[in-house]
Amino acid sequence: MLGKILLPIDLAEAEMTRLALDEARVLAQAFHSELRLVNVRSVVPIAFLDYVPEDFDRQIRDGIEKEMAAFADEIGYARERVSTKVLFGPIHHMILAEAEDWGADMILLCSHRPGMARFLMGSTASAIVQRAKCSVWVVRPGG
Repeated sequence: MLGKILLPIDLAEAEMTRLALDEARVLAQAFHSELRLVNVRSVVPIAFLDYVPEDFDRQIRDGIEKEMAAFADEIGYARERVSTKVLFGPIHHMILAEAEDWGADMILLCSHRPGMARFLMGSTASAIVQRAKCSVWVVRPGG
């Protein structure tokens, strides 16, 4: 049973986010699952802290939370069964930690098809698939 589905989304990848949202909605409706949409942002390097406004983290978090709330509203699923979370840190580490802390039964994520550059540098999706303690569903654009 899929009681809880964690859905990491990349707000910069609109097509992939929509694809992941569609897949998550279908699964959540079929299994009456809870959905958690997660966005992870990198931490501002300490060397740049003198160049950003004092409340920079809050401004970023507020903007992301608004975008995430909009996605949660448009997903077309019972709003009380959808939650959002914004995290800061290394992307795959934060996703895996959130999946474990929240008790996710599955992580559903969208990923580009692997190419040579991703093979050489690695990818977030690959790291999640290799290290997750729960099931992982990887959706790819283009079928």
